[in-house]
Amino acid sequence: MAKALRQADIIDARPRFRQEDAIALNNRFRGIDTVEMLRTLFEEGVLGRVAVVSSFGAESAVLLHLIASIDRDTPVLFGDTLKMFPETLSYRDALVAHLGLTNVITYRPDPETLAAKDDNELRWSYDPDGCCEIRKVIPLEKQLTGYDSSISGRKGFQSATRSGLPRFELDGDRLKVNPLASWTKEDLDAYFEANDLPRHPLEAEGYPSIGCQPCTSKVRPGEDPRAGRWRGWDKVECGIHTSIVDPDDPANQPVF
Repeated sequence: MAKALRQADIIDARPRFRQEDAIALNNRFRGIDTVEMLRTLFEEGVLGRVAVVSSFGAESAVLLHLIASIDRDTPVLFGDTLKMFPETLSYRDALVAHLGLTNVITYRPDPETLAAKDDNELRWSYDPDGCCEIRKVIPLEKQLTGYDSSISGRKGFQSATRSGLPRFELDGDRLKVNPLASWTKEDLDAYFEANDLPRHPLEAEGYPSIGCQPCTSKVRPGEDPRAGRWRGWDKVECGIHTSIVDPDDPANQPVF
């Protein structure tokens, strides 16, 4: 028993994932079909305790369908910032039912934090970074405690800051998986059609990227899909995806 306890202490003390793990996984699955990659990761238990992080936005149905086809019981974390479009909340409910997802966890910001730091609920208008921090970043980090890996729906084509996005990257000592990193808009549209997936109702109104209602606007022709997020601010990410992609790092080579 003592030997077993010492071994457990050793395992618990080491980081969950290291940079060399992300490099190895990017190399292993380079050129491998997304569905095959995900199925292998789940079947082999590579990701440990894993959760999907989903905004239930315009393209979320693709990743959630992929996950549901493998394991409908996988935890799906959805952050309700209390500033969401009503259409997003309705879409969440409809998509969960459509895909048969059984473990969707909706979490919200801490009420005491909101009362102390956003009592008039207008922080988004003068400090969007601070608003995202208390409504998105901190609540998600609390939810991810205890998970070894997270799966995101980010795509490289969405904005210049996401170009070259790798399939596997580190988030502290947690592994972050981006299965759709190299998918194009055409790939996504084809998948929607092939699998008869419902669309977010706001997409047809000119919202290709959908976040909180106050900070999301329609995108004009020729703009990148995330141009409508925090329009007028020097801000392109909410903060839950803060890693800067270094194209020279072998872990960050895109997979096509």
